[in-house]
Amino acid sequence: MIKILLTIFLLWLFYKVVFDFIIPVYQSTKQVRRQMGDIQERMRQQFQQQQQQQQQAAQQQAHASRQQRPADKGDYIDFEEVK
Repeated sequence: MIKILLTIFLLWLFYKVVFDFIIPVYQSTKQVRRQMGDIQERMRQQFQQQQQQQQQAAQQQAHASRQQRPADKGDYIDFEEVK
C-alpha cells in the first residue's frame, strides 16, 4: 500500500516538475532566442541602411566637388627665379 502511494506521489511530482517547470523554461528560452534573433536582424538592417546612406552622401559630395572645381587655366606654372 505504501509502495503504491509512494509511486503515485513520485509520478505526480514528476508530472509537476515537467509541466510546471521544464516546459515553461524551454518555451521561454525559445522565445528569448527568437526575439534576440529579431533584434540582431533589425540591427543588421539598420547598419546596412546607414552604410548605404553614407556611401550615397560620399558620392554626392564627390560629385558636387567635381562640379565646383575652378576651370583649368592651362599649363602655367608660377615660379620664382633662384639666384
